[in-house]
Amino acid sequence: MIRFYPFSAASARGVRMTDADGRSYLDMTGSGGVAQTGYGHPRVRNALVDAFDRQHTAMLCCHSNGGATELAERLCGLLPGDFAKKAWFGTTGSDANDCVARLLPLATGRRRIVSFVGGYHGTTSGSAALSGHQAQAGVIGGGNVTKVPYPDPYRCLHGPCSRDGCSLKCLEHLDRYAFGAVSPAADTAAVIIEAVQSDGGEVVPPANFLPALRELCDRHGVWLVFDEVKVGLGRTGRMFAFESSGVIADAVTLGKPLGGGLPLSAVVGRRELLDVDTFSLFTLGGSPMPVAGAMATLDVIEAEGLVGNAAVMGRRLLEGLGEIAGRSRLIGDVRGSGLILGVELVVDQATREPAPIDAHRLVYRLYELGVLAIYSGLAGNVIELTPPLVIGGVEVDEFLSVFERALADVEAGRFDDAKLAPYAGW
Repeated sequence: MIRFYPFSAASARGVRMTDADGRSYLDMTGSGGVAQTGYGHPRVRNALVDAFDRQHTAMLCCHSNGGATELAERLCGLLPGDFAKKAWFGTTGSDANDCVARLLPLATGRRRIVSFVGGYHGTTSGSAALSGHQAQAGVIGGGNVTKVPYPDPYRCLHGPCSRDGCSLKCLEHLDRYAFGAVSPAADTAAVIIEAVQSDGGEVVPPANFLPALRELCDRHGVWLVFDEVKVGLGRTGRMFAFESSGVIADAVTLGKPLGGGLPLSAVVGRRELLDVDTFSLFTLGGSPMPVAGAMATLDVIEAEGLVGNAAVMGRRLLEGLGEIAGRSRLIGDVRGSGLILGVELVVDQATREPAPIDAHRLVYRLYELGVLAIYSGLAGNVIELTPPLVIGGVEVDEFLSVFERALADVEAGRFDDAKLAPYAGW
């Protein structure tokens, strides 16, 4: 299904993709946050070719391979925390979140899990049951999962409030409603959260939220698990998105960019979590080629300073978008952390009524002008930007120029809505 506009990829290099007609586009999606090192990075490419020539596949579920062992040790070394760690491999972020949903009750002896409204954790039954996104609303199940409000100061479910106040209201809801009633703390294994909520609309929680959440979980003996599938491995300007808050995770889930463009996911966390069930394994999880892609991706992120580049280019994008917002009647909020940013469009800046149709128009107009972007959010009104971490200042400035032109066209009504009819959106 083609969701947003009639683009068909034929090739890609760096931060650009080319369609079947040979037209080049600046890709501000990074293939959904997968292309961390850009397209066709020679170091990643060479690692994949070498792995293919040596041994392209192996079943980690029955015997080990040196690459998977090395990657597991490397990921455990990257995860902060003074406790024994272990890593598990799957093929997608959905697998990883499904894994923690299955193992957490077994490891803790507690049956329940708390997640957040707006969270998107995957498309398998277990990961979809954890999710609080409308794309997963058709999934029936997860009776042991309680969903609570995520702190979004622009659209707080508790009503208008300050940033710090939003955190306090959401934490009170979690403590009194969830832990105090429907998911009793003594029977809650873990809280699973995105340190920056991605498909829910690129929501950056207030700075006081995650430390207070960690303290609340510690007080009740509840583990804190971070879904880093889309926001981890450097995207926010830190290796893991949760690190900016200074807290420690009991476990993280990884996917998307991990395999260098090939299917690979991981759970990295407390040994007691991953030792509880030795049969939660995938035949192709930790196979040699995606593992080689992962090792090369981590090498490039470190050698080329892509974590720092994400922070610098993210600030440049955020500042530029903020300036555009000051001249726009459609933009209600601009937010982001590193190179995951969201531009929320509204019908009216006073009422903050979402403007999903204008978001649909804008991404289509950007496509016509040579930029690939998508929209997200619970109302489908947030322009999502997750470009490759190798993006530079020239490309950032190019995007900002095109974005302002496309936005002006939408605001002035210079767009034929008939173009949208064939596309289902998100």
